[in-house]
Order: sequence, then C-alpha cells, then structure tokens
Amino acid sequence: MSTTTATPEETVADVVVVDYGLGNLRSVTRGLERAGADVTITDDPEAFAEADGVVLPGVGAFREGIENADPIREDLLAVAESGTPLFGICLGMQMLLTSSEEGETDGDSAVTGLDLVPGTNVRFDEGQKVPHMGWNELSVEREHPLVEGVDGEYAYFVHSYYAVPDDDEAVVASTGYDIEFPSIVANEAGNVFGTQFHPEKSGETGLCILRNFVSLCTGR
Repeated sequence: MSTTTATPEETVADVVVVDYGLGNLRSVTRGLERAGADVTITDDPEAFAEADGVVLPGVGAFREGIENADPIREDLLAVAESGTPLFGICLGMQMLLTSSEEGETDGDSAVTGLDLVPGTNVRFDEGQKVPHMGWNELSVEREHPLVEGVDGEYAYFVHSYYAVPDDDEAVVASTGYDIEFPSIVANEAGNVFGTQFHPEKSGETGLCILRNFVSLCTGR
C-alpha cells in the first residue's frame, strides 16, 4: 500500500512516511512537504530502500506500535544499517529504543523495540500531570544537524512516557517537566534519531527541524 503526495514547492528529497497503522500521517506529510520533501506514504520495504530518508511517525501505545511494525522490523533495521536517515516522531521515537514500561503491562510478556538507540521508556512518576501536553522548551545538549537553530525554542508535546537511553551521549536535546527528560535522541552514527514532540504541530520550530531533516536526507 502506498500513496504518493506532491507539493507545489521545489522538492529536494524523496522521503517515505511509514504507514504501519498508527500515526498522524497526513499532518506529518504536510509538514515534510512544506520543508521541501516529496513524500510517499507506504509500508513497502522497496520504497524504504530507495528513499533519501524514512520517517516513522506514531501516536498510541508502545506495544501496539511494535506489534504493528513487526512485519517490517528487519526492513527498518536495514534502513538504519544503510546510513539512510531514519526519523522517529513521538511514539516512533520511543520505538527506536529497546523496551518500554508500557510494553510490560497486564501480565503480557515484554515487547522489544527496534533497539537502534539502546534504552527504555518510562512513565512520568514524579507527580507530574499525565499526559504531558503542551509547549515546552528545547535545550540542545550536543551538536547534531537536526537541531541547528532550535536551542531555546518551544515544541508541542503529548506523551506519558519518556526515553531513558543507556548512553547519555544519545541525548541531543532535553526538556524540563519537573524533571529533565530527553526530547531528542540519536544513535552513535547520527543517522537514526527521534523527537518526543510533534514537529508537524510545533510551528516554526517544527518546520526548522523538518527542514534540517530534509537537508540531512540530501547530504547538504
């Protein structure tokens, strides 16, 4: 299944948005188009391999996301291994990690994430209101092409769990919500990364991040 969308603006990269049954596919697509991408929404692994970049969006629970994406797990891992940029958004970012407390509920066996950024996702438990919903500041912790021009800017969050990578170097940006949590993470190679917030709902800050992603896809 695939759907190709066009944009009236000049396009500089061919990007696949992965359709695995979860996620705001249309809003993510519109944001990417504004950033200069020609977008295909698909679950076809051949399209993943041919794309300049792949986006894994997601809204919902970790277990459902991993189970839905399991048929294309090896294909997503191949994208990462090839060096092609792989961008997880919200639940998609959490799926890049190894595990989640959310995947261990109701007596079910734990489900394993993509393990591209080793670590786990944990639920807010410091008295914060859950879900964390609204605009919060991004504090850039280290250099990465995705975060050029966004230090100190605000992004829009909706989530109850947050990432805890095994390696502190995986944290590209953090955000305060009584505690400091990673709002952007990346693998050691730098081509696999994710935002806990929704760039497609984060105004000019989000558009800047999406443009940075498109530039990454073209090697600019």
